[in-house]
Amino acid sequence: MKLRLRSLLASLLFTTSLASAQTTTVAVAANMKDAFAQINTAFKAAGNSDIRIVYGSSGNFTAQIMNGAPFNLFISADEHFPIELYKKGKAIDEGAIYAVGKLAIISKNSARITLATDKAELVRAINKANKIAIAKPELAPYGKAAIEYLKVEGLWDIAKDKLIYGDNIGIATMYVVTGAADLGFTALSLAKSAEVAKETHFILVNSKLYEPIKQRMVLIKGAPSEAKALYQFMQSPAAKSILQKNGYSTP
Repeated sequence: MKLRLRSLLASLLFTTSLASAQTTTVAVAANMKDAFAQINTAFKAAGNSDIRIVYGSSGNFTAQIMNGAPFNLFISADEHFPIELYKKGKAIDEGAIYAVGKLAIISKNSARITLATDKAELVRAINKANKIAIAKPELAPYGKAAIEYLKVEGLWDIAKDKLIYGDNIGIATMYVVTGAADLGFTALSLAKSAEVAKETHFILVNSKLYEPIKQRMVLIKGAPSEAKALYQFMQSPAAKSILQKNGYSTP
């Protein structure tokens, strides 16, 4: 009996020590991967502790947080999902807009497809492409913006049967990088990243042809001090400078 009691106490102490040592966990929209890596480096250089970063789609993160996933800060690719979490009682408040994203079209270099903002050239590019990659619009704001653009520009009917969908904008971008698709819609920040720029070229989409991609972040209830510090750092001049260099506008 004493042995079992000691074992139980040891187990409880071990669990408690793990809980106290848990790292702050941040859910970050996939479009932010390169920019956030730089922000995190600057955050740590300012004397802050390591954080655990998970990249993915804003829609999937929202569902996970609603189901109790242990994220402390949610850095979304849009406004809708963070505000939904606040309304459902999961976030401390409505959070803050930290960036406005820009949509780009990329093409695999080896596909030899000319990209231009002229509609006639875009029609030729779409007709020549084998597949066109976008993020799932129900999960990823950049996918939603891509569909808005195609419909407003009158390109939907010629593009819709060639679309292939990634769970997030990072996956959709990699479809083009790897050649699974000749064309794709991505965040300007990803199009400019070294890994993507080596294999593709891009054009910027007219921002008047889709709803502004206002990216909001929220602190999840019970967030530790490190998450709050990162939330504040995301709004600092240093973070804004990094975001701007990566193709975002900032408030």
